[in-house]
Amino acid sequence: MVAPLVIWLVATIAYPIFSLIRLSFLDVGVIGTGGEFVGLDNYQRVLNSRTFWPSMGRSVVWVLGNGLLQTVLAFVAALVLNLPFQGRALARTWVILPWIVPAVVAVIVWKWMLGTSGGVVNMILLRLGLIQEQVGFFSTGNTAMASLVGINSWRFFPLLTIIILAGMQGISKDLYDAAAVDGANAWKRFVNITIPGLKPVLFVMGLVGTLWSVNIFDVIYLVTGGGPSRATLTMPVLIYDMAFLQYRLGRAAAAAVLMAVAVTIFTIAFIYFLAPRSEEDDEEWR
Repeated sequence: MVAPLVIWLVATIAYPIFSLIRLSFLDVGVIGTGGEFVGLDNYQRVLNSRTFWPSMGRSVVWVLGNGLLQTVLAFVAALVLNLPFQGRALARTWVILPWIVPAVVAVIVWKWMLGTSGGVVNMILLRLGLIQEQVGFFSTGNTAMASLVGINSWRFFPLLTIIILAGMQGISKDLYDAAAVDGANAWKRFVNITIPGLKPVLFVMGLVGTLWSVNIFDVIYLVTGGGPSRATLTMPVLIYDMAFLQYRLGRAAAAAVLMAVAVTIFTIAFIYFLAPRSEEDDEEWR
């Protein structure tokens, strides 16, 4: 009975991974053409290139920035939506809208809003007196990366909000009532009840969110293309550039394999050290 599922997984996961690893040992320039076996030469060239390690570092910055900002925004939104107020059901429905908007549409809107020619963000900041001249959000490395993190976090924090809100709904209200009777203020109830109650949700959200963020390609490529001066060239964009602009499929495959190995090591470490477990589970792990 499990044979159809196994066949499907082999066809959609195992075979593509095998093909990727095989391609990483070949000198291939164009899809569909044969290549000469070069062994570990592609890996050596990728590891010794001037772009691989900086791109890996930018991917780490990208993941950490998105993880922190998305989590903070999602927590604030979930706490607000968990309060009783008129129109709460409508707000809970429409909060997911930014996640539904296609990436291309979101990028066009944000590039216009953050642009230096008629951009509404620069206009508001100038009128409030917060800046003296227009800010080029995509013209320098630091501002470009920060802007990309903001755009991507705006797209994905609504989904995390719904996940956190669902976790909050699963926490018994009796715990909050008992804590209030004992004199615990809102902050203590949040730290001692809400956070521990959300540990399983936060674990899954942290793992899945990290895997999502590290693979984000569309927003970065559509907004900056990895620029300016490669300041936003993360691993997915670098692999695309190697494969389809430089016509070095073998090296791109090697870079993808190295990235997959790094993500796998992170996933195993994340699960081992941060997975919520009972005392019995801890004994089994040991």
